[in-house]
Amino acid sequence: MNFADNCKEAILNGNIEAAEKLANKAIEDKIDVNIAIDAFSLAIRKAGDLFEEGEFFLPELMRSAEAMKAAMTIFKPVLMKGKEDRSLGKVVIGTIEGDIHDIGKTLVASMLSAEGFEVYDLGADVPISTFIDKAVEVEAQIICMSALLTTTMIGQKKLIDQLKEKKLRDKFKILIGGAPISKKWVEEIGADGSAENAVSAVKLARKVLGR
Repeated sequence: MNFADNCKEAILNGNIEAAEKLANKAIEDKIDVNIAIDAFSLAIRKAGDLFEEGEFFLPELMRSAEAMKAAMTIFKPVLMKGKEDRSLGKVVIGTIEGDIHDIGKTLVASMLSAEGFEVYDLGADVPISTFIDKAVEVEAQIICMSALLTTTMIGQKKLIDQLKEKKLRDKFKILIGGAPISKKWVEEIGADGSAENAVSAVKLARKVLGR
């Protein structure tokens, strides 16, 4: 099997040891770290799909997530190299209220942190007021909101509406993500952009801040 297949097997089996070995091997073999992470990202998205389809249950999904986190822990120092002394900006991130999906959000938070952003991860099922209060408190430049369900997407719009009401909209760049998010939805609610995966999310965060 090739590297991507091995990553998929390790993540879908929730095999932490195999995930760590593959991450270490990628570094030893000087595989581009973003390409390596992308292989793991595809695997964790597959785990999420299987969960949505009822093929995976929560224990399997959590084991896959733990294997993913183990690999990311190994990649983080490589990503951080040369970036220790500078912060690209402050990011408040979370999954919107009513939605408990956080694997994708956690991966994006890890990648942003590794890239050199100061990340405040609020977790899942986060009330709109908590996003706003935290962003104001830490003087964040970016608010990232994830929604994996069509029923919770509306929370992304509500947050932007509340920022407008409080005359705070111009203070933050709003990036949204999640399976049901489309370009049309981004434009409709007036967000500043969305990304399909964690690697794209990092590029987008840098772009909106002109980094």
